[in-house]
Amino acid sequence: MPIVDSARGLSLQADRLGQIVRGGRRTLDDVSLSVRAGELVAIIGASGAGKTTLLDALSGVQPAAEGRVRFGGGGGPVGYVPQDDIIHQQLPLRKTLQYAARLRLPAADADRRVAEVLDGLGLAARAGTRVGDLSGGERKRASVAVELLARPGALFLDEPTSGLDPAAAAELLAVLRRLAADGVPVVLTTHNPADVDRCDTVVVLAPGGRLVFAGRPADAPGHFGADDVAGIYGRLTDAPAWEHAPEPAPAERAPDEASQAPGVLNQIALLTRRNVALLRSDPLTLAILAGSPLVILAMFLMLFEAGAFDPARPDPATTVMILFWIAFGVFFFGLSYGLLQICTELAILRREVFAGLRRGPYLAAKILLLMPMLAVVDLLLLGVLRALDRLPAFSAGLYLTTLLASACALTLGLLCSAAVSDVAQVGLLLPMLCFPQVLFVGAILPVPVMAPVGRWISYAMSNRWSFEALGHSAGVEQLWASGASPLGPPLLATYGDTFSRALWVDWTILAAMTLVFTAATWGVLRRRV
Repeated sequence: MPIVDSARGLSLQADRLGQIVRGGRRTLDDVSLSVRAGELVAIIGASGAGKTTLLDALSGVQPAAEGRVRFGGGGGPVGYVPQDDIIHQQLPLRKTLQYAARLRLPAADADRRVAEVLDGLGLAARAGTRVGDLSGGERKRASVAVELLARPGALFLDEPTSGLDPAAAAELLAVLRRLAADGVPVVLTTHNPADVDRCDTVVVLAPGGRLVFAGRPADAPGHFGADDVAGIYGRLTDAPAWEHAPEPAPAERAPDEASQAPGVLNQIALLTRRNVALLRSDPLTLAILAGSPLVILAMFLMLFEAGAFDPARPDPATTVMILFWIAFGVFFFGLSYGLLQICTELAILRREVFAGLRRGPYLAAKILLLMPMLAVVDLLLLGVLRALDRLPAFSAGLYLTTLLASACALTLGLLCSAAVSDVAQVGLLLPMLCFPQVLFVGAILPVPVMAPVGRWISYAMSNRWSFEALGHSAGVEQLWASGASPLGPPLLATYGDTFSRALWVDWTILAAMTLVFTAATWGVLRRRV
């Protein structure tokens, strides 16, 4: 039984595609070619010749600036498999594909389609295996499986055999050969000459994105005066350019098929369930998320003496530090929870957005997963400190302040996670984000006595507003002004009106910063994916 519908197979015609990147370098130069339904096509060329650029233009992932791509035949969507894995590795294969299917298909069809694709790709026996435990070839077939769920009319793959041993590469090409035989055109980029021999057509790009050959693989070496496909690479710099054509037409995209993706609320619910499943399947990450607040809370208890807020013998200097470290603690928890959420999923997100996922539901699902966890952490932090006499009476004001501070830090972490390219950059960002939140908050050096530049910087620090709101809720002005401690009145004079601002002002600022960070994260995702 075919795993795609041959009646939905597409043909495509690319007319005079051109692309220019920043700096004026041309990566596609007047490329025209056609791909028939059921054809297996390899795109080859030296590194930087524009293979991926052409693949992206043909598939519509990144349309060319010049020319047009027209699709004909059936009405299936376009499948695209990038070099990076487009599936989460923490879950079993079947569960991973079920979540992917429910983002693309009506719920009633999803499970049945997963079973068909697993069987068709020879992965049924591995359905219960964690994706990260699959072999390289199996993981690549799993990525192909994600794209086959929606019965694509055409399939595009960027270097699918890269990193695979010859046997795994041959097995994957055999799968692609079967897909093409079912009527789906399959277009792939490759550096592997053995891949080319298994294809119907080879497209050769010379430096600068010039199309210099399109035809049968057996004819390609003779065209370039080479002994075999591998020898073509050494001839590409000498290959003649095709005759230059008149000015190309503006780029056109193929018409999109109506999406079968679920609505916004269903996407949020489905992604939230997937996020929970991913977290539960990673015990180490879960232990770190749950354990780090406990470790920091233990340090707070070892650092601060009990009774600092006792009206009979208050300790103003200690109360400042307790409130500051509570503010910084909830900021750190929120920031660290958010920093790794998006950067590790960019390849998956990019593909899912292309398949119909909206960025808003993706972002909302992240917040819906993490904010309840942060709410529990904040409650635990305040509750234990109060129970052990490191805080005055627990109040709704204290708790709401920590919740707003956590939300603000979480969305800042998500923004940074969306902006970086890899996990290593997160490690560099963390101290850069944390140090200003220590220095310019007003605890170590009160805002009124900061240099003018420092005062201006303090306005952008979310910790300043949470620290001041915590001080207001804890009643430090009344506590310090009581006169029970000689340090109180001078310290209060140094801080000026820091703690006299109405709570709603600090809360409004924190809420506004949260909304700004959330909108900025959405904007970054829109630009990047």
